[in-house]
Amino acid sequence: MKNIFLSICLFGVISSGLSQELANAPKPFGPLPTQKQIDWQEMEFYAFVHFSLNTFTNKEWGYGDESPALFNPTNLDVRQWARIVKVAGMKGIILVAKHHDGFCLWPSAYTERSVKNSPWKNGNGDLVKELAAACKEYNLKLGLYLSPWDRNRADYGKPEYVTYFRNQLKELLTNYGDVFEMWFDGANGGDGYYGGANETRKINTLEYYNWDETYKLIYQLAPKTLVWGVGPSEARWIGNEEGRAGKTNWSLLRQKDELAGKVHYTEFMSGHEDGEKWVPGEADVSIRPGWFYHSVEDDKVRPLDEMVDIYYESIGRNATLLLNLPVDKRGLVHENDEARLKELVSTIKADFKTELLSKTKITADNVRGNSLEFSAKNVSDGNKNTYWATDHNVKTASITFEFEKPTDIDRVLLQEYIVLGQRVKAFNVEAKVDGNWKTVANETTIGYKRILRIDRVKASALRINITDSKANIVISNIQAYNAPTFVRMPEISRDKNGDVTIKSENGNPVYYSLDGKNPTKKSTLYKGVFRVNKAMTIKAVAIDAAENIISAVKTAKYGASKENWKIVSASSGDLKSADRIIDGNPNTDWSFGNDQNKLPQEITIDLGSLLTLNGFTYMPQQVGNNLNLISNYEFYTSVDNVNWILQSEGEFSNIKHNPIEQVKTFKKVQARYIRFVATSAVAKGQTVSIAELNVTEAL
Repeated sequence: MKNIFLSICLFGVISSGLSQELANAPKPFGPLPTQKQIDWQEMEFYAFVHFSLNTFTNKEWGYGDESPALFNPTNLDVRQWARIVKVAGMKGIILVAKHHDGFCLWPSAYTERSVKNSPWKNGNGDLVKELAAACKEYNLKLGLYLSPWDRNRADYGKPEYVTYFRNQLKELLTNYGDVFEMWFDGANGGDGYYGGANETRKINTLEYYNWDETYKLIYQLAPKTLVWGVGPSEARWIGNEEGRAGKTNWSLLRQKDELAGKVHYTEFMSGHEDGEKWVPGEADVSIRPGWFYHSVEDDKVRPLDEMVDIYYESIGRNATLLLNLPVDKRGLVHENDEARLKELVSTIKADFKTELLSKTKITADNVRGNSLEFSAKNVSDGNKNTYWATDHNVKTASITFEFEKPTDIDRVLLQEYIVLGQRVKAFNVEAKVDGNWKTVANETTIGYKRILRIDRVKASALRINITDSKANIVISNIQAYNAPTFVRMPEISRDKNGDVTIKSENGNPVYYSLDGKNPTKKSTLYKGVFRVNKAMTIKAVAIDAAENIISAVKTAKYGASKENWKIVSASSGDLKSADRIIDGNPNTDWSFGNDQNKLPQEITIDLGSLLTLNGFTYMPQQVGNNLNLISNYEFYTSVDNVNWILQSEGEFSNIKHNPIEQVKTFKKVQARYIRFVATSAVAKGQTVSIAELNVTEAL
């Protein structure tokens, strides 16, 4: 009896202790993520694939009248996509199953506009099915993009189209296994084919689709699917197509205001500190300028420097990264894209090769209840479900890591335990150097993950100071690394007269070549401005002399210089300043058109001599908030400034959210004069702007 009594007493003590610890655990604060959202955020990095009729028509947005017979990849291999994605450390693939032109990559029972009426596999193919199988083979998650807008459907804008849209959702969510994310583009309504009507149709995006009912349907069919985009979504667009989140980035959103049209998309970069719903950000970007494959962009894959910045400014700023790989006409991820992805992966792996804090002495000036359950050491135990927490209402605190000997550091990684909400509003990082504390970073939010790139310091200790928090502090992970020195590529520019300037970070020496070969230390050392008037490819590298580390190769291609170009005429605008569009500087711009001089508006340029052309480029205004973007254009050539031939016309698709240089090609032609016509503007404005016009010369 005595032993039984002691056992009961001991059990009571243990139970009391456990209850006390549980009672002492921090309470959730504010809006919280669902388990689905947590699982999604932990994916961090996944791929987008744009591949459809646009690949074969060389468009970004199809009009809706393109024949399904054009879809005919010669060597389609979704396993190649999956292999490349897996090697890159990405966790899934989101396929654009139907873009705005309405062509379906699966044999939908509700339309003839699909792969079943293409030559590919004699109409018996199902690309969604093939990719689902490849994702399963490579242990990747499958996501799907279904455009709510359909420029082909005659019934778009009418109630019956919404039924059609939902029927296709049912097909995608029930026939291909689990779908981790359903992606709804915000582009809805505008001009299109619409069954031959060839007209503009306006809709109210938030009302037309009845998103509440559409979401209910999705969750009934696929409760594991996270829905992104318009409507009451579970994750938000980051507000740009550059793959960059704000330095301040809350996973919260005032979604009620957003659904009422009271939130501008630029606010998505930072979220809302006072948001009432957990809606984390997804940063989307293409590895090339365009979303679909265009052969003229084979040498325009984003440079390694930019890709590394994107990684740190998306995943490193409390967002996920959705990186687009535009599959080419063969049906393959292009070699140049794969090579850049490998370089990115290699760089990131090297940056996070050796963690430095796990063997340090870790202390904090406040630990919740002085309990081991919430010890400072939890931030370095490798367990995502343990955390350092402070006492109730303690919103400022410091955690210190002491090294056995001075250690080089240039990366700091922090994570909040977001199961209990996002709390930290501000923090700083200090390093103890030569016995003195030095502030190396001042930042705001943390969230799921925050990664800081700091100047390298040799520190005997590192201290994180949480200086402001919504509630008591709950941090699950803190890490530090010493990433290899990263030498940025030099910047190359050439003015109208052909004068070339090359700049490098930190004054690193630059070596360049003009013969197409990659430069080395044996190449020409840049000593100052030099002139290149003819068409030329310039390649340059910067070298960190102290560590003998070389940058990636910067390549700049130029046609003949514009020193002999002249503005002949313009239909409106200040002709005296029109030279800005041919000065070689993309940061200067010129505007024409207004309420008195309505679009279309045109400008004519004399190239100074007869050239053989096969295309042109339009660089939109790059500086300012209102960029006065041109949406539709015409481009003419002439040998005598009398007789003109239309060489290209159409739209600059998606330029509103991706205001990059627009490249258009046409058949080889000789010309001395060019005429560019702005026929319409984004948001139907009457004033449009040009930063730079260029021509591409045929070889």
